[in-house]
Amino acid sequence: MSCKPLIIVLLGPTASGKTVLALELAERLGLSVINVDSRQLYREMDIGTSKPTPEQQARVTHHLLDLRDPNQPMTLQEFQAEATSCIERELDKKGIALLAGGSGLYLKSLTSGLQPPAVAPQPELRKQFSTMGQPICHLLLAAADPIAAAKISPADAVRTQRALEVLYASGELMSRQATTVPPPWRILELGLNPANLQARIEQRTGRFYQEGLIEETQRLAVKYGADLSLLQTIGYGEALRVIDGSIAQASAIAITNRRTQRLAKRQRTWFRHQHSPHWLNDSLTLTEAMTQIERQLV
Repeated sequence: MSCKPLIIVLLGPTASGKTVLALELAERLGLSVINVDSRQLYREMDIGTSKPTPEQQARVTHHLLDLRDPNQPMTLQEFQAEATSCIERELDKKGIALLAGGSGLYLKSLTSGLQPPAVAPQPELRKQFSTMGQPICHLLLAAADPIAAAKISPADAVRTQRALEVLYASGELMSRQATTVPPPWRILELGLNPANLQARIEQRTGRFYQEGLIEETQRLAVKYGADLSLLQTIGYGEALRVIDGSIAQASAIAITNRRTQRLAKRQRTWFRHQHSPHWLNDSLTLTEAMTQIERQLV
C-alpha cells in the first residue's frame, strides 16, 4: 500500500446526489467536505446552485463555499491554489480529504495536477467581452482556439471569457498552455450516475422555484446588474426572463430542465473520458463507497 495520503473524490453529473452522500461519508469518517462546484464558490448564489443548506453545513464543515462575490470571477488557477491549500490542511489533520463536486475541469486540476496558464485577471478585457455577449465570444474563441472552445459549453460565459482573456493577454492559445504535474496523493474516485437522473433533475428544478429562485435572482440582478455572467447560467438565466416578463414560469422550468439535462450529458461524457471512477450502485451507494474507502485504508 502506498504511503501517499488519500484523496476521496465524489463526482457525478448535476442532481445525482453528491451532496447527501458527501454528508454521510463525512460523518462516517469524521471529515470535512471540500467543494468542487464552480458556482458554489460565490456568495449569495444559494438556491440556484443547490448549495448545501445551512442545516447541512451545520452537520459537517464545508470548505470552498462563498469565497467571492459574484462579480469577482475566480480563475481556475486561483481555485486550484485555494483548493490545494485546503486539501493539505485537511491531510495534516486527518490524513484523508474528501472532495465532492461536478465541475469536471476543476476536479481535473486537482486529481491530475493540471496547471492552468498563469495569466492574471484582466478587468478591462472582461468588460469588453461582457459587452459583446456570450454567443459572439464563443464564436471568437472557436475561431481562435477550437480545441479550447470544444471543451467549453457555448453557454459558459465565465470559462469562455477566461480562455479569451488568456489568449489576448498572453498571445498564446489556452489549449497549448496547460501542463500536468501529478499531485502527491492517492486518488480514489467514486462516481454517482443514477438511472433516474432525469426525474431527479425535474424534481430539483421545481424545488428551486418553490424555494425562491426568482427572488434570489432578483436580488442578484439589483445588486450586481442583470448582465452579470453568472446570471446567464442555468436556472438564473431563465429566472431573469421570468422577471422581465419574456417567458412564464412554467416555460422557465421547462427550459431549465432541458439545459440541466444537456449539462448532465456533457458531464457524463467528461467523467467517462477524463476520470476513472468506481461507479456506485444506485441502491447501495453509502455501503459500496465505504467498502471502496476501507480497501484503500487497509
